[in-house]
Amino acid sequence: MHSVVAEVRRGDFLESVHHGTVLATGPDGSEKVRIGDVDAPMYPRSSNKPLQALGMLRAGLDLDGPLLALACASHSGEDFHLEGVRAILASAGLSTDALRCTADLPIGEGALRDHLRKGGEPSPLTMNCSGKHAAMLATCVANSWDTATYLDPLHPLQVRLRETVEEVAGEKVAATGVDGCGAPLFAIGLRGLARSFGRLASAPEGTLEHRVVRAMNTHPEYVGGTGRDVTRLMRALPGAVAKDGAEGVYALGLPDGSAVSLKIADGSQRSRPVVMIAALRRLGVDVDGDATLAELATVPVLGHGERVGSIRATF
Repeated sequence: MHSVVAEVRRGDFLESVHHGTVLATGPDGSEKVRIGDVDAPMYPRSSNKPLQALGMLRAGLDLDGPLLALACASHSGEDFHLEGVRAILASAGLSTDALRCTADLPIGEGALRDHLRKGGEPSPLTMNCSGKHAAMLATCVANSWDTATYLDPLHPLQVRLRETVEEVAGEKVAATGVDGCGAPLFAIGLRGLARSFGRLASAPEGTLEHRVVRAMNTHPEYVGGTGRDVTRLMRALPGAVAKDGAEGVYALGLPDGSAVSLKIADGSQRSRPVVMIAALRRLGVDVDGDATLAELATVPVLGHGERVGSIRATF
């Protein structure tokens, strides 16, 4: 199912490789890159969040701008992220006590240091998916749905979200699991994931799809955080929508409808950005003409704190 998509070189020595599956499609859906079985079901993890946010808007969620971007986020846990989560909950008359996501520490290095220095402990608020959970709760309040059971796969909210994923992906959900945050997780193929992001990014103004993309691309720091590759990627590509996910998943859509979806087979994150940039290059994106994209094209391998090699894509 998988092929080598990235190699780790320490000096001139090949130290490790990463296997994966990659699909890059043009505006008409034609395959520009296809590596591995792109139709095999997999869990998109947090790459599903823009689709879930779309489902919430369709169900009556009234969010836009940075707070809508936060609903799509795997945020770093910086102060502005936490303030945003509280604002979403307050708009629905709720407090952080309503959150049912797993208690966790911030995933951003700086945010984690600050949190621990202040004596902070794991909490649902600082969990990276708390923006999505706050938006789920606000959607429940807007529809007078029960807020205590919103994580149940049979809850009206989750039924709506599954229907949205299936519609936009153009395929049926193959399996339903439990994500790290406790929310239902819907399995689709990389082809369906790429199709979804291409449709989101190319949606006309005035649609709910475009509303999601505009919020994420205009406020990418709310989607990821300071220094995060997903934040930098969207800043470098106006009109694009991108979302990283656990277990080495990444998806991106461009305004012309082109898209990339990928999964690193061993679940590691370190090679994920470089594989994404290689796929964008195959789509004709001028990677070398943009400093951010060129920097993301390789990840340094360090020796005694100095760069002694790099992680590069193999295609």
